[in-house]
Amino acid sequence: MEQHDGREAGTIRLDDPWYDVIAPEWGDAVDETGPPEAPPPAPQQSTADIYLEVQRSAAFQKVRRTYRRFVLPASAVFLAWFFAYVITATVAPGLMARSVAGALNVAMLAGLGQFATTFLLTWAYARHARLRRDREALDLRWETQDMTRTKVLVTSGEQR
Repeated sequence: MEQHDGREAGTIRLDDPWYDVIAPEWGDAVDETGPPEAPPPAPQQSTADIYLEVQRSAAFQKVRRTYRRFVLPASAVFLAWFFAYVITATVAPGLMARSVAGALNVAMLAGLGQFATTFLLTWAYARHARLRRDREALDLRWETQDMTRTKVLVTSGEQR
């Protein structure tokens, strides 16, 4: 069998190779003992049960609520603006054809406004996600992965 770095090919290390004792969290004392010990394995449960447990958690519900509080009103406002443009172009073509400056008319300005609001909404969504949801969602993801990894270790009989 092939050897790689002194180990047999196909072996998997379960410890975190990226753990860095030199760069602890802000305000923590430097710990020279290595990575923290894993918590004892939880009682065996299926992966579906783990995901249902996370979905029912208060942290997950908070992330979903924060998401909905931005997306639903933003979508409603954008769709109203879009349909107002389309309906106005259909119902009041004289208004839309009114010249603003030279060959530039109201319809062209409103069409450019559609592009501008699309980019503005995309920027606002990305900013909202970064500031209000990403940290909590990432914490949930790590927690879920730890729970499923513990389940895999327990079911395979390995100990960490």
